[in-house]
Amino acid sequence: MTRDNSTPSKRPDSRPDDSSSRAEIDAFLEKARGMTSSRQPGARGRLIFALDATMSRQPTWDRACQLQADMFRETAAIGGLEVQLTYFRGFGECRSSRWVDDPRHLADLMTRIDCRGGATQIRRVLKHARKETAGKSVQALVYIGDAMEEPIDEVCALAGELGVLGVPAFMFHEGPDPVAAKAFKEVARLTRGAYCPFDAGSARQLRELLSAVAVYAAGGRTALEDYGRRSGGQARLLIEQIR
Repeated sequence: MTRDNSTPSKRPDSRPDDSSSRAEIDAFLEKARGMTSSRQPGARGRLIFALDATMSRQPTWDRACQLQADMFRETAAIGGLEVQLTYFRGFGECRSSRWVDDPRHLADLMTRIDCRGGATQIRRVLKHARKETAGKSVQALVYIGDAMEEPIDEVCALAGELGVLGVPAFMFHEGPDPVAAKAFKEVARLTRGAYCPFDAGSARQLRELLSAVAVYAAGGRTALEDYGRRSGGQARLLIEQIR
């Protein structure tokens, strides 16, 4: 992959204010409230779970593995979900797994992935999602990353194509990078998805939100409401906002 000539975004060390993070999580849920799933009756939902596996993500990689397993557990009771893991790292490496419905397969795969230095490849992730849904509908794209080092106009053009295809992108932003925040919010807007920031202090909220997205992809809005009723606690408070 040829690196872009644009100046890479810097990754500040400061963390966002907690109250600001909570407000943005609320906005994320509000955005998701009116969405409808494109899943056909009787078919499994399909979700692409995309990860930035560049070196800056290494400290949180183990947490991402656990969150992925939590997603599958929440969807198992409602008929399941097919998930494809996509990740990028190093110099031009961008790989995707086969579609699976057993969480152990992806969990095993993720434990064998190590983070490597390199620039972001968000355009390749979006192109891949476009190609996959052209063959068979994809209900959602989940992306977790902390930076954006590509021309924003090119990223947004691809996001617009996904929006036309009906694939919402749920953009989870780790850390306070303002360049990434701007880009991720625009991708979410263009795909009719949602944006949510998180840091080490919001791991529980992220787990609940990811589970909610997975339930939505697997069973649509009705399944999401059922999940909210049976989850209780913090999860129930969050899911009620999606109605």
